[in-house]
Amino acid sequence: MDLVKDRRLKALRLKHVTVVTAKKKVAASRHETYTVDFIKNQIEEFNIGKRHLANMMGEDPETFTQEDIDKAIVYLFPSGLFEKRARPIMKHPDLIFPKQRAIQWGEDGRPFHFLFYTGKQSYYALMHEAYGKLLHTENRQNQLQAKDLENTKTKDLIGSRWLIKEELEEMLVEKLSDQDYTQFIRLLERLLTLQCEAAEEEFVQRFRRSVTIQSKKQLIEPLQYDEHGMAFSSSEGKRKTAKAEVVVYEHGSGKMKVNGVDYLHYFPVIQDREQLMFPFHFLDRLGRHDVICTVSGGGRSAQAGAIRLATAKALCSFITEDEVEWMRQAGLLTTDPRIRERKKPGQEGARRKFTWKKR
Repeated sequence: MDLVKDRRLKALRLKHVTVVTAKKKVAASRHETYTVDFIKNQIEEFNIGKRHLANMMGEDPETFTQEDIDKAIVYLFPSGLFEKRARPIMKHPDLIFPKQRAIQWGEDGRPFHFLFYTGKQSYYALMHEAYGKLLHTENRQNQLQAKDLENTKTKDLIGSRWLIKEELEEMLVEKLSDQDYTQFIRLLERLLTLQCEAAEEEFVQRFRRSVTIQSKKQLIEPLQYDEHGMAFSSSEGKRKTAKAEVVVYEHGSGKMKVNGVDYLHYFPVIQDREQLMFPFHFLDRLGRHDVICTVSGGGRSAQAGAIRLATAKALCSFITEDEVEWMRQAGLLTTDPRIRERKKPGQEGARRKFTWKKR
């Protein structure tokens, strides 16, 4: 009996030790907080290192920018690591260490903000401000409607995007759920549907970031003129092994010829005809241009795709920059990279395997 009791006591001790060790590991993995003195010390060390680095590179420390620091680090510490986060860097501590929330209560222990006990005071204060602006804008719009002074001007949001959830969390220094983020963005979108003043538009722009418009990189062919003074634009397109050259005239009745034949006779399949007409249908320009196409190589489907791409590029000479951006977002200005997959050795086709027989 004594031996059995000793074994049970040893087993209980082992279990107790295991639980304590696990708790220590959990505590060690918590998010580390950084004090103000620690951040100040890191900033001083960064400034000293920046000065030494500038002297090593023969530059003026006062005009040594972050871009110069990055170039110096790459030059002095070349790294062949594929993962960029594993390479040596030297950044300002504000860019390395996360933002710390300021003290939320006074010496008497009372919180400064009336929304402190919500757990997300910055988020709810922002929602309160946005909803107040929405009510103010709605009241002003109702007054304008009563006086028949309503303005239906729409806002152009091309070239910008909303802040993503992580960026909004960094701005507020608070963790947000997907539902919180969605509600806030919906409130801003509702505000944009109304006639906003400068203050409301400035408030909304705080939560949008500019995006490089890819259509500005699109090469637009200049207009050319024939012997009769008719303006036209020409372009080329590819799809698989098919190549197409298209000439689009500024004015016309909607005629389209492919290799000297009407496109209705050249493309008997309706799906291929729809591919040809899609750029005109997208821009609401059906029956306003004459088109002459020269295509070679590939099958009928590939030729239709090549003509569609060339037609869309040629139409860019007759439309505005916003319409070019809409075409780019719709995929009309992007070459289709898909090709036929090659046959594999030991297989019947690209994916198909030979029928397996046991004997």
